Amino acid sequence: MPTVLKRGPYRFFFVALDHNEPPHIHVQRERMVAKFWLDPMALQKTGGFSRTELNTIARLVNEEREYFLEGWHDFFGHGD
Repeated sequence: MPTVLKRGPYRFFFVALDHNEPPHIHVQRERMVAKFWLDPMALQKTGGFSRTELNTIARLVNEEREYFLEGWHDFFGHGD
């Protein structure tokens, strides 16, 4: 599970077994893990986070969306 980015208390990462799914990012803080689709961006799994915190995380994912998409395609070998 390679870490793509750390921002504040959050760790953003990919899971190698997810290669057959659409591009997405997992976000972890302590034991909570949310999942966001990247194209189009949407919350897929709340992972125990509060609505307020999910809004904060969604803003971070949106800010880094292109970086995450690029990383996804590089990691899973779908790049140009």
